[in-house]
Order: sequence, then C-alpha cells, then structure tokens
Amino acid sequence: MNLLKHGESISAVEVSNISQHGIWLLAHGKELFLSYADFPWFRDQTVKSILNVKEPSPGHFWWPDLDVDLTEEIIENPERFPLVADARVAHK
Repeated sequence: MNLLKHGESISAVEVSNISQHGIWLLAHGKELFLSYADFPWFRDQTVKSILNVKEPSPGHFWWPDLDVDLTEEIIENPERFPLVADARVAHK
C-alpha cells in the first residue's frame, strides 16, 4: 500500500475558494479564477455542486451536478470563447 506524505494532495483538482465574484480552482499547483461574469452557470449554485469537480483528462474540468465542462484554456482565456450559456435555460 502506498501512502502519501502528510500534507500532500491526493486530488488533482479542487475548488479552493468561492466568493461573491466567482470561484477559484486549484489544479496541479495552478490557481484558476472563474468569474461569474464569464461563467454565470456557477452563480447561485449550491456549494456542494460547485465543489464536486472532476478532471477526466488533464486540463479538462467537469462539474457533473451542473453538467458543465470547461478546459483550462477556456478558463484562462474566456474572451476567446464568447459563447456564454444562459444559466436560466439550464435550470428550467
């Protein structure tokens, strides 16, 4: 059985903070900010659903409870991907 040293993360991705402005995602030692202005489908969601994030492949993040898939490139450069889903449609 392999055990990690104390303090070593076993998760490749985690939500490190949720604020009134957006969420911070920590992945592979890098912190990524997702503002609600650029990623509105996270606004008004439960903490539990936001914290439930998976990384099915490197740099590809998936929130199964919200049915949201994002790549690191989209998060870092939202201006390159101007199509923003209407958060109201997903919750009708």
